Amino acid sequence: MKVYFGVCGLGLGHAGRSIPVARMIQKKGNEVLFSTYLDAVDYVKREKFPLVAAPSINLTVKPDGSVDFRGTAAESGFSLHIFLRQVLSEIRFMKSFKPDVVVSDSRASSILAAKMLGIPEVTLLNQYQVIIPREKRFLRLARIGDASLLGLIGKMWSLGSFVLILDFPKPYTVSLYNLGIPPRMRKKVRIIGPIIEVRPGSLPSKEEIKKMLGFGGNPLIFVAISGPVREKSYLISVLKEIMRRFPEKYDVVMSLGDPNSTSKPIKNGKVVIYPWLPHRFELLKACDLVIARAGHGTIVQSMYYGKPLILIPTPNQTEQHNNARRAEELGIAKVIPQRKISYDNLLSSVEEVLERDGYGERAEKIQKEVSAYNGIENAFEVITSLAKD
Repeated sequence: MKVYFGVCGLGLGHAGRSIPVARMIQKKGNEVLFSTYLDAVDYVKREKFPLVAAPSINLTVKPDGSVDFRGTAAESGFSLHIFLRQVLSEIRFMKSFKPDVVVSDSRASSILAAKMLGIPEVTLLNQYQVIIPREKRFLRLARIGDASLLGLIGKMWSLGSFVLILDFPKPYTVSLYNLGIPPRMRKKVRIIGPIIEVRPGSLPSKEEIKKMLGFGGNPLIFVAISGPVREKSYLISVLKEIMRRFPEKYDVVMSLGDPNSTSKPIKNGKVVIYPWLPHRFELLKACDLVIARAGHGTIVQSMYYGKPLILIPTPNQTEQHNNARRAEELGIAKVIPQRKISYDNLLSSVEEVLERDGYGERAEKIQKEVSAYNGIENAFEVITSLAKD
């Protein structure tokens, strides 16, 4: 069996959840090929998967990391021309590889290419429609976007054979406000659970991992700032300075998520910084609190490991704001707008989540409820059944 993965390259989240599925497919003696672009290229290479690089579709961001929709439109980051270049590249790659099934992780171009070539296709999603914020200053752009390529991308998902939502079923669905699936599509849609490559029960105890990493009994804060490089750079620089001044009663580990960098830790005052963190799940089990953007992958992983969060959504990024809203409704996260990040505000939020209001207890309760879901096995089953058919 040959499986082609067309993966969105904005940030590492899409590649990060496709790679475990591809790894299982490989272990069963099958062949895989990745197509991606931008940040995800180096990540896929680091994981030693065969790769073809696709033309890049990009977002323009402002100096503070917020999404610049006007700049993106002006620079044609999501232009029809670039999209069609991607489609043509995907057709060429697929003709060469001759896959039995195509797996698209949020890549509309891969879906369209597979449809044109008559190859069965599975779509992995956590956001059904790309949405521009409905703030007053974005209203005209939102109407244009909904009527053009961004709206078209939302309709592309209906072309495939199956849409697999990598999330927990209700009442713990994190992407609830990002789905909006039309009734005609629902027979194709399955909620299969998130992709969690390392399960908590397969790791040593929390205390053993802390000891192995050189930490004692202090509360351990895991600062995991993911996303495209330009989108996260500003927040990383702010948090480095704030966390360096944090009280001695806390231990802090910070991950920069750069697959091109070393995995050797760097000390910045009392903060341990990993340019690239090779043992993310060990640290996730050992920590007491996660500070992060509001990416879907980070939130569902934290829920699976029973960890409360402090979330700082990317400004103007509707999907992240909706994710953060859901995590807050579930009682497992406190949300801080990026413009309000300061030493005093962050410290008081850490104290609130760790010492008051039951965030940790609610996170542990949810962990027990969702621990049975296995998105990797469920995705593998659908992919292989399509390939056989």
